[in-house]
Parts: sequence; C-alpha cells; structure tokens
Amino acid sequence: MNLSGIVIIVDRPENTDTVARAVAALPGIEVTQIDRPSNRLVLVQEAATVDAEVDGFRLLQQTAGVVNVDLVFHYVGDQPEADLDLNAALACLDSSIDPTARAH
Repeated sequence: MNLSGIVIIVDRPENTDTVARAVAALPGIEVTQIDRPSNRLVLVQEAATVDAEVDGFRLLQQTAGVVNVDLVFHYVGDQPEADLDLNAALACLDSSIDPTARAH
C-alpha cells in the first residue's frame, strides 16, 4: 500500500470547488482540506503499487484548473495502516534537541 499527502494549487478561486469535485472522483483520492483563500487543496492518495500511485499523480496534473501538484508526504508499507506512535516520535525529536530529555 502506498499513501501520499498531496497539495494542489488551483488556477483561480472560482475553480476551487470544481477542481475539488473532479479530483475527488479519481480512484484512491480523498480531498481532506480546501483552502479557498490560497486556492489550495490537500489530498490523500491511496494506491496499491508505486506505478498506480504515479498514474494517479499524473491524472491530478492533467485535471483542468490544476496549476501545480506537490507530493509532501509518502508512505510505503504492506500494513493496512501506518503504525505511527506520535508520542514516541515527538520524544525522539525532543531528545535530539534537549540531551536531558528521555525517549520512551
């Protein structure tokens, strides 16, 4: 399973909702945020393979009204959901900044 966090910039504010509906209709795409003031959409894409993921990315680029598509997060794994312990990750970050902090 491949998960991608993607940000799309739409050409004009009046096209934001139309583009959001168009990309939401694509397979494996979920629109999670719409930021109308900046003409941006935040998406999550789920694909079975890297090839399918790249194909989906290309479809996003070809969608009418889309100016730019940026991949901002990518996860590849064979588990249905990523096992991320946020508190442990934050503790690791804290310990790298503050040597007296302890990771759990």
